[in-house]
Amino acid sequence: MTLEELYGLIGPDMKAVDAVIRDRLYSEVVLVRQVAEYIISSGGKRMRPALVLLAAGALNYQGKRHHELAAVIEFIHTATLLHDDVVDESALRRGRDTANATFGNAASVLVGDFLYSRAFQMMVMVDNMRVMQVLSDATNIIAEGEVLQLMNCHDADVDETRYMQVIHYKTAKLFEAAAQLGAILGEASPELEKAMASYGMHLGTAFQLVDDVLDYSGKEADTGKHLGDDLAEGKPTLPLIYVMQHGTPEQAACVRKAIEEGGRDDFPAVLEAIRASGALMHARARAEKEAALAREAISALGDSNYKKALLQLTLFAVERNH
Repeated sequence: MTLEELYGLIGPDMKAVDAVIRDRLYSEVVLVRQVAEYIISSGGKRMRPALVLLAAGALNYQGKRHHELAAVIEFIHTATLLHDDVVDESALRRGRDTANATFGNAASVLVGDFLYSRAFQMMVMVDNMRVMQVLSDATNIIAEGEVLQLMNCHDADVDETRYMQVIHYKTAKLFEAAAQLGAILGEASPELEKAMASYGMHLGTAFQLVDDVLDYSGKEADTGKHLGDDLAEGKPTLPLIYVMQHGTPEQAACVRKAIEEGGRDDFPAVLEAIRASGALMHARARAEKEAALAREAISALGDSNYKKALLQLTLFAVERNH
């Protein structure tokens, strides 16, 4: 199933979310509008806002606040992308120049701040203390994840546990919040709300692990970014960690050097080590395990087309090529 087919169930809701995004992006400051519009309109899977809508639908929510909260989630995600690309000095995202490459680092950072603060204005308007608690906690943990990742850069001694903590903080936390918000809107029981949060966390973890795989196995035309970006930035992702722990001494030494020095000079040799050692198979297996845990988390959720879509989303997360 393609993502478009999967989103068929929430097509009108996604259009409503897009309308909210366009409306809330407005600023009298022209550069804010330009940069925000550039990054928001650059495509993307919109998985996080879709998760709010699907979770709310699965709990039979009938109101309109899920549109606002889906837009909040997208704004927080977009702000992190703007800041990420500046920190990583990235030049390409979703197949085109990053905002920082187009408008400069200063504009990207400041418009990221605008999106964060606009997201908080919007969540206050929803007037639900539980919603504000979930989103403010998530935003804080995501920021901690960004710093953890920065600390791990060029550190070849990062192990799987430390790396998984970065994934849980930096990526999975927003997926978790998105699914949990849908449950809160649907007035789920505490047990079901916790189950939906767990689903989101495991889905987000699977999603990021597959991103790590695609950085060494995808096609640039599909992924929309340069292969080997993680290596160039000295990021010790799961495939690299696996080679250092399970590859030959020569393979481990090659990867260690690449992480510590960064750049792309060693990319061909590292790619060969990753493929020869079975690192990609290991990372995919971890992603599939996380997807299975996500499916298991919502086993008590009542049957509906929304639940079917949530289950399908776990399959898309691990089977995708972009």
